[in-house]
Amino acid sequence: MAIAFKEWALVCEALGNGEQSLILRKGGIAEGRGGFGFVHEEFYLFPTWFHGQIDKIRKEGVSLPEQAPDIVTISYVATVEWSGRVEEKETVHRLKELHVLDASVIEERFAYDTKSSSLGGNGIHVAFVRVYRLEPPSLLPMEKGFGGCKSWVELPETDFGAMVSVLSDEEHRRRRELFARLLGVTL
Repeated sequence: MAIAFKEWALVCEALGNGEQSLILRKGGIAEGRGGFGFVHEEFYLFPTWFHGQIDKIRKEGVSLPEQAPDIVTISYVATVEWSGRVEEKETVHRLKELHVLDASVIEERFAYDTKSSSLGGNGIHVAFVRVYRLEPPSLLPMEKGFGGCKSWVELPETDFGAMVSVLSDEEHRRRRELFARLLGVTL
């Protein structure tokens, strides 16, 4: 089985268009005893269709991509180059050049269920990723098992096509250095 990460469709598109190099996640109610974590180093991006996401990104005039109710389009693969938990909101806010989420989303994710040990209290998980476009994208039939409040889903084995980086090596290196400097980590 192939592993996919469920993320808002607009965030998947921002990652796939090279506008974003981070994934920011709190976790969800169906993450299991260990809570959320970036437990896979490479995964497909599985777009989700939460309609309120349009108001939660810092882009004007966007609309949700078309969605076929019985088909999921897998267009991108992400590889994790760094992941960890960041417990200071100000640190995450400094990373805004590397993502399209509105500041209110960061605030919501820090405030969400801070008393729950399964979601880890204060802080959010951050992953710096390199994204590749699948050529051609894969169309998979929607399955019941893809639903629910979980971050990771298993996809059936299929031929996912060639992977092409959405950023040049130079631009990816620039963002990697910026991320390391802003977060104070070594990559």
